[in-house]
Amino acid sequence: MITVTRPFIPDRRRLQHYLDKACDSAWLTNNGPLVAELTERLEDFLAVRNLLLVANGTIALQVAFKALAIQGEAITTPFTFVATASALKWQGITPRFADIDRQSLTLDPSCVAAAISPKTSAIVPVNVYGLPCHHNRLEQIAREYRLKLIYDASHTFGARHGGRSLMALGDAATMSFHATKLFHTVEGGAITFRDRDIFERARKSINFGDATPNRSDVDALGINGKMSEIHAAFGLANLDVIDQIIQRRQAINLEYRRLLSQDLVFSVPEDQDNVSYCPVLLPSEECTKNVIAALEASSIHARRYFSPALHETREFGDGSQCPVASDVARRILCLPLYPDLELAEVKRISEIVKAALN
Repeated sequence: MITVTRPFIPDRRRLQHYLDKACDSAWLTNNGPLVAELTERLEDFLAVRNLLLVANGTIALQVAFKALAIQGEAITTPFTFVATASALKWQGITPRFADIDRQSLTLDPSCVAAAISPKTSAIVPVNVYGLPCHHNRLEQIAREYRLKLIYDASHTFGARHGGRSLMALGDAATMSFHATKLFHTVEGGAITFRDRDIFERARKSINFGDATPNRSDVDALGINGKMSEIHAAFGLANLDVIDQIIQRRQAINLEYRRLLSQDLVFSVPEDQDNVSYCPVLLPSEECTKNVIAALEASSIHARRYFSPALHETREFGDGSQCPVASDVARRILCLPLYPDLELAEVKRISEIVKAALN
């Protein structure tokens, strides 16, 4: 069976090296040395500062919203994984959906501006498939209306635009290090903050408000959002070989493009592709379903990532009109992409897709 993605498993000896460090020290959580090492190395690799490791990507969003005092309503995209909108709603913030740009698949700034109301306190764009949002325009809108700009950058590991890391944009940017991501810690996430004081506020908040045993009082509200040493060990073992992981994914992605570019529209331009996903846009929803059925018949699982668009779901449907997001969600398909996928399998997948299209 070929799945749409598969977690990368690091070399056992490499992983054991880091696990032994944690076990030998008996320091398994509470901001141990492996978490500190992973933080420093990720700041260097991603070219960011004020990076805070957390337990998962959803906690990252929730902590960012809390640290930046987001309330009322936030404008976000309907073309994303449900975690973006559910993290807002879980915090008592109403997600308001604005349509996406047909080329970038990210928030259309003109639609964002039209959706702003007196209750709006933030814009929450998503760098879908690692694609850069229209940051300059969104930053301008945020300044003009005095809104916070918080990126869900869960797809952007290693992605840059104009020489800048996409994780370094906005008032905050969040990432998921879930097992299926390009880089993972099994479960985990991170937040980067523009402002050091807000970073410190968030750092305390993920440790019960910094309720350390030697504190005589509790003066801040907090939760438990820390990353463990065991998860950091997986992250460090994966980060050791991240260049090889990316190179292998690039080779697979290029093979798909070589075999299918005449038949399909690749949603991410080659020069902007951080190979987090391999999304293609098909001519119609019927065609998309036909391709999926043909792949499933050969035990190959692609994914309509993301369909349906969130504004059309039972939980988040609010009457918003986002015709571009609706159209793209009906025709999008992510093909299998993970380092262990053989090029011969890529060829077989491509042949099945071509046959289904014809």
